Amino acid sequence: MGKYKAVIGLEMHCELKSNAKVFSKAKNSYEDLPNIYVSPVDMAFPGTLPSLNIECIRKGLMASIILNCKQPEYMVFDRKNYYYPDLPKGYQITQMHNPVGVNGSITIEMDGYDKKVDILDIHLEEDSARLNHYSNYSLIDYNRAGVPLLELVTAPCLDNADEAVAFLEAMRKIYQYCDISDADTKKGQIRCDVNVSIMEEGAKELGTKVEIKNVNSFANVREAINYEIKRQSELKDAGRYDEVEQETRRFDEESGTTKRMRSKVDAIDYKYFIEPNIPKFKIKKSWLDEIKKSIPMLPRERKELYIKEYGLSNYDATIIVKEKSYAEYFEECIKLGMNPKTVANYLIVNIIAYLNKWAIELKDFYLTPNLLKQIIDALDKGTISSKQAKEIFNKSLEEKNEPKNYITSDSAQISDESLLEEIINKVLENNSKQIEDYHNGRTNLFDYFVGQVMKETRGKANPSLVKEILNTKLNK
Repeated sequence: MGKYKAVIGLEMHCELKSNAKVFSKAKNSYEDLPNIYVSPVDMAFPGTLPSLNIECIRKGLMASIILNCKQPEYMVFDRKNYYYPDLPKGYQITQMHNPVGVNGSITIEMDGYDKKVDILDIHLEEDSARLNHYSNYSLIDYNRAGVPLLELVTAPCLDNADEAVAFLEAMRKIYQYCDISDADTKKGQIRCDVNVSIMEEGAKELGTKVEIKNVNSFANVREAINYEIKRQSELKDAGRYDEVEQETRRFDEESGTTKRMRSKVDAIDYKYFIEPNIPKFKIKKSWLDEIKKSIPMLPRERKELYIKEYGLSNYDATIIVKEKSYAEYFEECIKLGMNPKTVANYLIVNIIAYLNKWAIELKDFYLTPNLLKQIIDALDKGTISSKQAKEIFNKSLEEKNEPKNYITSDSAQISDESLLEEIINKVLENNSKQIEDYHNGRTNLFDYFVGQVMKETRGKANPSLVKEILNTKLNK
């Protein structure tokens, strides 16, 4: 970027996980079929009143505590007044004056350094309906109207696209681990507004802020930021400072560019006022303490545990904590007494590859921790070789049959030292020329001898033991 410094702020919207919507009894569920989870309250029929979902408040306060925010003394909601086709009431119930959290921060792990991200506020509100646009008409799906939404607003403190995406990924993991949200971008449960400006290196005043609305994936957030930094830098380099104006843009996936939507010279007057139909109530300290105690171990803490307690590498631990389901599977295996490093290897190399290949989730994976234990126990005992373990793993998945049914006396690995010594002696007797070449410097022939033993035993010899015996005999 040269002489310019980027300044980035994010507004992250995430739909909460709850049985009902935030102000109505309608079901809160993702569904392809439109308009099946709708109540009179969602549609703003005359005479209907909102009914507050306390579980949504609890989850909002939990997020606030995790982000080291200050919680309000009273829970209060406001009306944000504006008209748009996807807003049935003509206003949105939100939190302007007393959000569930203000003035927080969280530290995220980058490649080689930690980054502190300051949080301006996090507030609870209702989502709008979903507008689906077609060539000459639009349709509205009210399933999303009234779905609880947490909006998290960062300070303009991020320096580049990598930091922005790392922050979003860290928050997604936190929401998932704490069961605050499924945080599934494919279902539109996370959306992001991105604010980007650039300033001269060493300058004290922020540059002109450009807002990119409703970016729907982390990959698009990265592309949008990088494109916007490039666009603004090129305009300034060309002396066209007036063309970097305060405006709202959208990200176009096809071209990988941002497109102008409208100018945004002044803030819109939403005529906020306190929502009269939801009485304010005091948040008890005892409730906050209870919520704090219920917060599970977060991803970063788990990663540190896996490295220190179980001896995993930073790489392996990072992959396992990336998804809550991976971490839960790994920890269940540990509880069953399996070797942590062996489990990590199977999870990363075999299981995740299988999930990606067949596009399934871990909850639908046939080999539960109990079934995987049958393979790993046999491998650790030396009953089967690593090659056989892989074959049994694949066959068990293919035929949906328990691994133990493939671990027979016929497949058992040969670990009898005297028997292996007898076989190795026979191999060496038949390869005197190769032994001579080995002693004359062709040490790569060691693998040849191992191969001959494996051939003689039809792959059943314990390879570690074979190498140990061969090494002793060849290097007397």
